[in-house]
Amino acid sequence: MPAWQAVDNLVSDADVLRRRRYGIIEIENELLKSIHLRPYPKMISLSGVAVLGGHTHNSAEGNRCWIYYNQPFRHSQFLVLKYIVSSRGSTFQTVRAALMVLDEIARIKRSDAILSEVTNLRISDRLLNRWGWEPHVPSSCRRHFIKRFYGKYPAPDSAHARIPGLPKSEAH
Repeated sequence: MPAWQAVDNLVSDADVLRRRRYGIIEIENELLKSIHLRPYPKMISLSGVAVLGGHTHNSAEGNRCWIYYNQPFRHSQFLVLKYIVSSRGSTFQTVRAALMVLDEIARIKRSDAILSEVTNLRISDRLLNRWGWEPHVPSSCRRHFIKRFYGKYPAPDSAHARIPGLPKSEAH
């Protein structure tokens, strides 16, 4: 198995996605361009977000979004949404498509939940709740959210049927 690998279809590449723990979902113009699989997890700091995230957002061309996710060894039943980067021209629909691909990867891996720390205050709790996320670790001063599945995965929005391998509308 190569250390670095890219796949572009959620059905034909499901076995590869199931085995690999770390990846970057790349969406362009609301379409899955590829999922870049990595040999190690994405490590990110707030200073890295401030410097690199802003630079990427301002310099990347087009309507693009990248989601970095990890499947921790100590908690294999969970995925962690580590980082989202979008280009300046990215649309709401492109970001939504990237999140739907992450949901589908969770289904392929039979993950119980996706966890994330939301640091961008422009992402409202109301929007997160609408997309199935709920507050997690309420005792923390940080914004931790969880999207629970436990065997019940959301049906993809029919507007994103153009994503290769994304099931059209059947419930999982």
